[in-house]
Amino acid sequence: MAIHKLKFFACRESRYLAEKIAKSYGTELGDSSVLEFSDGEFQPAYNESIRGCTVFIVASTFPPTDNLMELLLMIDAAHRASAHRVIAVMPYFGWARQDRKDRPRVSIGAKLVANLLRAAGVDRIMTMDLHADQIQGFFDIPVDHLYASGIFVPYINGLNMEDLSIAAPDMGGAKRAHAYSQYLHAPMIISHKQREKANVVGSMTAIGDVEGRNIIILDDMIDTAGTITKAADMLMEKGAKSVRAAATHAVLSGPAYERINNSSLSEVIVTDTIPLRKDKDTSKFTVLSVADIFADVIERVHNYKEISSRFIF
Repeated sequence: MAIHKLKFFACRESRYLAEKIAKSYGTELGDSSVLEFSDGEFQPAYNESIRGCTVFIVASTFPPTDNLMELLLMIDAAHRASAHRVIAVMPYFGWARQDRKDRPRVSIGAKLVANLLRAAGVDRIMTMDLHADQIQGFFDIPVDHLYASGIFVPYINGLNMEDLSIAAPDMGGAKRAHAYSQYLHAPMIISHKQREKANVVGSMTAIGDVEGRNIIILDDMIDTAGTITKAADMLMEKGAKSVRAAATHAVLSGPAYERINNSSLSEVIVTDTIPLRKDKDTSKFTVLSVADIFADVIERVHNYKEISSRFIF
């Protein structure tokens, strides 16, 4: 058993989720505040002693810039306040799409973020459904990579759909879709797309049996929703009974909400790693909470228990 007291804190934009994680764990968030300067600079502070404590800081980095900087400052402040260990709980890991040098003269943003977190003094990272699994290797500290399958699979089973098929929105998502299709004993469909440029999809076609199937498109995130909605419309044109989408991170930038509401998608299943915007029509969305998963794994990590049994796949 751990001998160091555990305390939860949150960056401002992730407080909604941190409160649910703390409640699921059986405690409350610690007291922290942020001093804001008129030029946009800010300074987080802990308003209670954390000396000798294991500190869990909950912060999804969306939109990435300010939230990442706030997390870095809170990590630094915790170490300067003599915390025993500082663990960053990042349900959504920003910059994860920049995991390699895929064209000349570009940065590898995910590696830079890993270096920044380590330089700030983080001792462990806890995140969910990374865009690229190899990002774990960018860290020289433990990384707990959790999966939303633990809540998606029970929900999908609860729909009791006949003629279920699992679809990947592109070739890059084939591995994830294959894992779900194997576990759910459902055929797999792959959508093959060609991009005109970043966030703009050109042509798209489907590989697999579509006609008469109830299809769920699986992905790690929905950003502008161009790929998901184009795939859904294409699958319906090819004779699908219905098309749903399930994605862990609801980034939903630009025209995403409008595209989803105007598409053939009957339902979009997401988690609360990123909150939905309150000023948008969210009638097609179903939000599942990841709070219980994170609370359980946090308890296991804090008390030095194994966590592999927590994963469906």
